[in-house]
Amino acid sequence: MRKDTPINFAEVEKQIELMNLDSVGKSSIRLVKRLVDNIEEATGERYVRMEMGIPGLPPSKIGVEAEIEALQKGVAAIYPDIDGIKPLKNEIARFVKLFMNTTVSPKSCIPTVGSMQGSFAAFATLTRMYPGKDTILFLDPGFPVHKQQCRVQGIPFDAFDVYNYRGEKLREKLESHLASGKVAGMLYSNPNNPSWICFTETELKIIGELATKYNVVVMEDLAYFGMDFRKDFSKPGEPPFQPSVTQYTDNYILFISSSKLFSYAGQRIGMMVISDKLFETRTEGFCRYYNSDMFGRAMVFGTIYALSSGTSHSAQYALTAMLKAANDGSFNFWEVVKEYGEKAKIMKKMFAGNGFKIVYDMDEDQPLADGFFFTISYPGMSGEDLIEKFVYYGISAISLAITGSERTEGLRACVSLVSRDQFPDLEYRLKKFHEHHPMG
Repeated sequence: MRKDTPINFAEVEKQIELMNLDSVGKSSIRLVKRLVDNIEEATGERYVRMEMGIPGLPPSKIGVEAEIEALQKGVAAIYPDIDGIKPLKNEIARFVKLFMNTTVSPKSCIPTVGSMQGSFAAFATLTRMYPGKDTILFLDPGFPVHKQQCRVQGIPFDAFDVYNYRGEKLREKLESHLASGKVAGMLYSNPNNPSWICFTETELKIIGELATKYNVVVMEDLAYFGMDFRKDFSKPGEPPFQPSVTQYTDNYILFISSSKLFSYAGQRIGMMVISDKLFETRTEGFCRYYNSDMFGRAMVFGTIYALSSGTSHSAQYALTAMLKAANDGSFNFWEVVKEYGEKAKIMKKMFAGNGFKIVYDMDEDQPLADGFFFTISYPGMSGEDLIEKFVYYGISAISLAITGSERTEGLRACVSLVSRDQFPDLEYRLKKFHEHHPMG
């Protein structure tokens, strides 16, 4: 490898050695972040940071002001109800109706300590409903930590790369996994982290029908709610609505994050929305672990209570205010987050102009949307090799291999932390990389 790289070659080698990393390319997201932090500190050079899915926009002022007001009124001294304050539960139900055309009662809407707590709690609860149904199925690629949540709980899981089974092909593949009778719940993100694919109505209908047939709960991770920027999801109560499996089954749990939607990641507050039918479902299996045989009560007063005894009181007021403004039409969150799609379009063009390929590029017969993530590869290199080299060029990302993707030649790039004033640096570094690694 050439040593006239944009970032001092010897210093990068030194920092890799100091962290005792066997492979940069196989490292977790947090380890890649720590390595780049160390190199930046040692060299004074600013990296084009694409490894972390962190919001790159200011937090909503509506939320900040509402939370400050709540703190000044003394809510920090008071435990909130475990299932959330009533105004928030009401606004979550309104939001789901206005932006998803899905009807749920406020009782089924529960704030969580970020969507991550919601998924952890759901895995624990779902796999205790029925003897023999103890497995979580992941429609990959996906967020690696979801599998880690299963591992630390000792929950079996299965997975497949859904990109190879788009459209009607999904039915046979999905049914082959569900027919075992062992799957309690299945999870996917839509839009997808890391590939940014978006399920079509055909695919959502297949998932919903099979979930009902095999009594499997669909967990829909909506961390990037409404961010398929090919459509305008900005008008409450008017189509188009956020596509969702909720139109095709009553067996669902939604995880809606405030981290990207409102750039409110630091306060760790998300939303878990359970279908009313599932909330009221009773099963003797719960009696082994909980004081109630009802799903909703087992979830709230069993699992969530044991995990955190509720969600930050002041952050609930922040989320209430942001949701109310969106529901009332006075705050257009979609117009704010469109910046991610606009940056992705520019960055993808830079990569393509320097020999890179987009790995996941189609939603059935439609080109993929520009959004929070995109995926890249370079001819002749594995994803692991590409990351190993990128760190010498002042660029960071993560390997698709750690996301359950079968396309191990690729990387996931996140646009959020890349500011527009870094675009000239990115273009220079990509040109230098292309120059140093000519294609045969």
